Amino acid sequence: MKQVVLNIEESKYNFFLELIESLEFVKLEKTTSNSNEEIKENLKQAFQDLKKYKEGKLVTSSAKDFLDEL
Repeated sequence: MKQVVLNIEESKYNFFLELIESLEFVKLEKTTSNSNEEIKENLKQAFQDLKKYKEGKLVTSSAKDFLDEL
């Protein structure tokens, strides 16, 4: 089996995955690696949420409650 590594624009990624998954002869290995920009955006959102929590503008649940729901 051969492998191909591709760099795809973020805006076209989902379309490309759908296209590739429709081909019977392609086996897709999904990865969880994130781009630096995506990591930065996630951290930015986390710090904004933390700030809102400290200001009392965001209500959260305890870790125990979260785990109990699972």
